[in-house]
Amino acid sequence: QVQLVEFGGGLVQAGGSLRLSCAASGRTFSSYALGWFRQGPGKERRFVAAIDWSGSSTNYADSVKGRFTISRDNAKNTVYLQMNSLEPEDTAVYYCTARPGGPTTASYPYWGQGTQVTVSS
Repeated sequence: QVQLVEFGGGLVQAGGSLRLSCAASGRTFSSYALGWFRQGPGKERRFVAAIDWSGSSTNYADSVKGRFTISRDNAKNTVYLQMNSLEPEDTAVYYCTARPGGPTTASYPYWGQGTQVTVSS
């Protein structure tokens, strides 16, 4: 089993940057892919980014490609999402997620509680 807790959400102005982190725990954590989803007000939860167990393979949604970077530090059992050039449309609750296997865009059985990111214009 995997438990996930997100940190780093907050309020930032458009064009600014924010770094989210997610602390993970579990016996098989190092073999799991880790990812981020987000859900804006009145919208569906959508895939943002994912990274494989070794950090050598990543996936990004088209809407964040070139602006967001996902990384992980297995020694700290932590995954990060560096968000640059933030836009008001990035405003959402961001959820950390984990799955056995590769960094796909769906089929994640483990979820954190979410952290709010608000981007002002």
